[in-house]
Amino acid sequence: MVKKPEQLWVVIADGEHARVVVPAPARQFATTLALDSATAHKRSADLVSDRPGRGQESASTTRHAIEPRHDPHELAEQAFVRDVARQLDEHAAGGEFDRLVLVAPTRALNNLRSAIGAVAQARLAGTLAKDLVNVPDHALYAHLEAWWEAPSAD
Repeated sequence: MVKKPEQLWVVIADGEHARVVVPAPARQFATTLALDSATAHKRSADLVSDRPGRGQESASTTRHAIEPRHDPHELAEQAFVRDVARQLDEHAAGGEFDRLVLVAPTRALNNLRSAIGAVAQARLAGTLAKDLVNVPDHALYAHLEAWWEAPSAD
């Protein structure tokens, strides 16, 4: 029986974009899946349904806008990270990868790491707190060489 080579997925993400890259020939990585947040470039006003509430000063007739308790962009980022984690869990359950590496800026990395399920967590081979979302595939090897392995010739 021939043993199937391990499939490595490297997830490169931030709060608005994510992509899965896999080892490719010639010490490179290739994108196999890309995800983008629907709210990536929207203004805060476009992310909420209502205008901020108004408050009145008790000592005068001055009125002030009340700031929302949560930043709409931060909430949208958290929802996107949860969606990425959900998709990773589905792919892990389907056996599409054996090892997983998460690469993201610190806050997004922490959120993503805590959002992935037990199956994906068990396959976690490493993390890198770095923003590589805008780095093209051909330039990723310099950052990810510790995890690169020659792809099998199926």
